[in-house]
Amino acid sequence: MKEYQDILEFTKKLLQVPSPSGYTKKALEFLKKESKARNLNYEIGKTDNFVITIKGQSDYVVGLSAHVDTLGAIVRSIKQDGTIKFEKIGGPILPTYDGEYCTIHTRDGKTYQGTFLSNAPAAHVHDGASTLIRNEDNMHIRIDELTWSKNDTLKLGINNGDFISLDPKTTITESGFIKSRFLDDKLSVGILFGLIDYLQKNKLTPKYTLKIIFTSYEECGFGSSYVPYVDELIAVDMGCVGLDLDGREDKVSICAKDSRGPYNYNITNKLIEIAKNKELNYAVDVFPHYSSDVSAALVAGNNIKGALIGSGVAHSHGMERSHINGVKNTLELLKGYVL
Repeated sequence: MKEYQDILEFTKKLLQVPSPSGYTKKALEFLKKESKARNLNYEIGKTDNFVITIKGQSDYVVGLSAHVDTLGAIVRSIKQDGTIKFEKIGGPILPTYDGEYCTIHTRDGKTYQGTFLSNAPAAHVHDGASTLIRNEDNMHIRIDELTWSKNDTLKLGINNGDFISLDPKTTITESGFIKSRFLDDKLSVGILFGLIDYLQKNKLTPKYTLKIIFTSYEECGFGSSYVPYVDELIAVDMGCVGLDLDGREDKVSICAKDSRGPYNYNITNKLIEIAKNKELNYAVDVFPHYSSDVSAALVAGNNIKGALIGSGVAHSHGMERSHINGVKNTLELLKGYVL
C-alpha cells in the first residue's frame, strides 16, 4: 500500500499550497519543482495550464487532466468597519465557510490571516446568530489585525480584487481516509503523479503518447477550453457520492453522463471493461450537477473524444473526504488504460 500512501502524502503537501482559481502561481511552482525532480518535459500555456508530455509507443495522444485550482474567494470591497465583503470563487457551500480561517493575499505579496463569519456572529449579541442565512450578503471576513475602519484596512495594503484562500484542514487517518477541503481536485493531481512515478520506477513506456494536463480555471468552468493536441481526453476528477449514486469513497467512479451530456460511449465501455478485468471496486454513475474539463473542452469546440473517472469524494465543495482504496482503484484503472 506504500504506493498509494505516497499519493496521499503528495496530495497533503499540495493541499497546503493556496490556489483558488486565478491565483494558482504557487501551485504551478510546486508542479515545476516536482516535474524537475522527475526530469519531466513540461510547458505552461497562456491560460496557466501545466502540460507534461510522456512519449508512448504510438503517436496516438491521450490526454489525462486534473485541475490544480480550488474554490476560494476574492475581496469585493472593504466595509466601513474595516472588515471585508467577499465574493466567492467557484461554487462552495457557503454555510461551511462560516467560522473558517483564511488568508488574504495582496497584490504586492503580503498575506494576512482572517476568519469567514456571519454578519450575526455572536450568540450573546445577535438575535439571528443561529438563523441568519449564510450567503455573500450576510457574511464578511474579520482580519486578524488592529483594523477598525476602511482606512485602517487600506493602510495594510488590502484592496479590492485580492485573493482569499481557505485553510484546507487536511488530515490523513489511520483507517485510510483523507479528509480536507479541495480534494476536488488535488487528490487527482496526486494520483496522476502516482501514475508518472509508477511508469518511471518500472521503466514502462505507455501504449499511447500522454499529455498530462493540470488546469487552473476548472472551478470557473473553462479550465480546458483550450487543450493541446490530443485524440482523446480523460478527466481525472472527483467521483460523486450520495443519494442514488453507486459511487463510494473507496471506489473509482466512471461517469457515463454529467450535466453537459454523455461521455464517449467506446471509451467509457473500455474503462468499465478494464475495471472488470482487473477486479477493481468501481461504480458507473450519472452526475446531474457536475461538469468537467472534458465538458469545457467539448463545449469550446475541441475535436476530441472524452471520458471522466475519479476517486469517490464525499461532501463535495464542503469538508470533503476520500479513502486510500479509492486512490488505489483509480490509479489501477489508469494503469490498465495507458498500458
